[in-house]
Amino acid sequence: MSRALAVTTLDTGAGPFTMAVSDDGVHAAGFTSDADGLLARLPALEQARVSGPVPEAGEATRAVRRYLAGELDAIDAVPVVQDGGAFITAAWRAMRSTPAGSTLTYTELAGQAGNVEAVRAAGAACADNRVALFVPCHRVLRSDGSLGGFLWGLPVKQWLLTHEGALPPMLL
Repeated sequence: MSRALAVTTLDTGAGPFTMAVSDDGVHAAGFTSDADGLLARLPALEQARVSGPVPEAGEATRAVRRYLAGELDAIDAVPVVQDGGAFITAAWRAMRSTPAGSTLTYTELAGQAGNVEAVRAAGAACADNRVALFVPCHRVLRSDGSLGGFLWGLPVKQWLLTHEGALPPMLL
């Protein structure tokens, strides 16, 4: 791969998972087959670098497959590319440091990002996260333990947390 962004979609137990990846890392990722919708979340300069679909996107694809097979920390070292202000960047870093099988509340996330009072900003950091799974915003819950929101849908968030052992298995 080059500086161009290659797009690939994988089938997962939570549904299709699409990524836009360059040599620098993952620029966008989400549980959707709508690559255009996912790419619309990128800045215009990055959108212009999209080269099109590929069957596989290197290490990012291999890491996701290992994660899905149960090697839950396989995604931790995959580089991501997204810019934000100081608080949001600190919040993304805190999410990445939360291991699979663990969760934190929006209040805890705000504290780890440097301002325990900034609970709404912690929620905004989750909403602004363009690289779902790699920056695991699905591990952030409301203070009452409920799931809260998730751009890709609460069933996906519940599937991910169950896969990671943070929630009991779903009843069918």
